[in-house]
Amino acid sequence: MRSENIGGGSTLADHDLRYLEEVPAIIGIDEAGRGPLAGPVSAAAVHLDKVFFDSKWFFEYAKEINDSKQLKESTRERIFDAIGEADNGLISSACCMLPVKEIEKFNILGATRKAMAICVAKLMKDPLCRFESVYEGSDWLFHATSKKGVGRILIDGKPLKPFRYSHTAIVKGDGKSMAIALASIIAKVTRDRYMRRQAKRFPQYGFESHKGYGTAKHVAVLKEIGPCKLHRMSFLSQILK
Repeated sequence: MRSENIGGGSTLADHDLRYLEEVPAIIGIDEAGRGPLAGPVSAAAVHLDKVFFDSKWFFEYAKEINDSKQLKESTRERIFDAIGEADNGLISSACCMLPVKEIEKFNILGATRKAMAICVAKLMKDPLCRFESVYEGSDWLFHATSKKGVGRILIDGKPLKPFRYSHTAIVKGDGKSMAIALASIIAKVTRDRYMRRQAKRFPQYGFESHKGYGTAKHVAVLKEIGPCKLHRMSFLSQILK
């Protein structure tokens, strides 16, 4: 792979290619929306193999890919759309958003873990990257039913405990791993688009601008008119006391 030709994306690519020297596939996982006062938590998983890193798509977009929080909204949106237009099987992905009732039931960490696990389960059912079960002889291998072989799961942040799938946790992984960075973009854009749609239902809260995060404007409106059904009541105890 000619990493010198892909600018800032070379570091993220080289990181993942080191794993791909050991296994034929990686699954990057990240989340968006753990901190907001309103709206769902979103998680995404992206399955990549060596073919991706030698594709036309990769050389066209890799230099722009980074942690979604470091990208302009227009760049995130454009890359998200490009992911959807990639050749069939080049970028297999899954996304899951869990609503407020799930966050209140499991707490935000539990809901995030559940959303991530659902994403992995979806990829297992994908005929292009299908997996059967966790391999008992290692902490990160999967038996696979396709030519993809085994896959290593890379998750942004600290190890998830408990989590049904063995994984490798990478602190600030969305700025180190191409697979995790792509997952972060999918998770964030999916959630942002959802919150913009909800802004039409609840125009008084300004969700289209802050996406549910606790900005000064958002908090002021909450204190004035109270929450709506999109708000996480367990997050509001200090604000509405």
